[in-house]
Amino acid sequence: MTSRGVMRFLPRREPREEELAALADDSLEPERRAAVEAMVEASPELGDRLAEQRRAVAAVRGAAASVTAPADLRARIPSARVARPARRRRYVWAGGIAVAAVAALVLVLGLPENVGGPAVAEAAVVATRPAAEPAPAPASATLLARNVEGVTFPNWARKFDWKATGARVDTVEGRHVTTVFYEKHGRRLGYAIVGGSALKEPSDASVLRREGVELRVLTLDGRRVVTWLRRGHTCILSGTDVPTATLIKLAAWKGKGTVAF
Repeated sequence: MTSRGVMRFLPRREPREEELAALADDSLEPERRAAVEAMVEASPELGDRLAEQRRAVAAVRGAAASVTAPADLRARIPSARVARPARRRRYVWAGGIAVAAVAALVLVLGLPENVGGPAVAEAAVVATRPAAEPAPAPASATLLARNVEGVTFPNWARKFDWKATGARVDTVEGRHVTTVFYEKHGRRLGYAIVGGSALKEPSDASVLRREGVELRVLTLDGRRVVTWLRRGHTCILSGTDVPTATLIKLAAWKGKGTVAF
């Protein structure tokens, strides 16, 4: 059999989630687009996933992608009361502190006052910072051995291949904010749970429901942010280069009832 005949039977690489997201928002590179479109056309499952990505794009399109912070918000940034992590350990983690600090500042400057005020803005910033503690151990197939006032962090490793890689605890406006970081294929996201009562909900976000969960979705300076409530606590999920549909799916996942809402 010729090499050309062999090549005809080689399996094509299934598109990654981020490629489907790029196809949904028309940003997929031309040399890959034709192959992805052909696979989507031949696979009902891929068609459903692309439709989900397109719904997510439609939900967030038109939300504030770039905004100018009011002068009084800028004036408050130097005095923002974000404490150092509750524990300091000598671990080496991916991602430079200087880069994270710049990203944090950009995110705060990008949040207008009607997106929820400084408490929500600072809580979102925490998810951009480096980990300061090792990852929580799995407690089960769907939960990690870490919780905030009874709200347990999910274990996404088995279902979605997002593995917990680290954690940190900060104090923001007198509230403890615990963040667990997850990674997959070199991409990273932070899942923050705020202690105490729920924070003010962002008023300028796109609102949608998944699996009975009300989610608020924003795109701020290129960084996607989803916020919602679990058992009365504010949760914030944020990632760079992570498709919005992925964040929505992870945020609303209930692990067949084991992830309590």
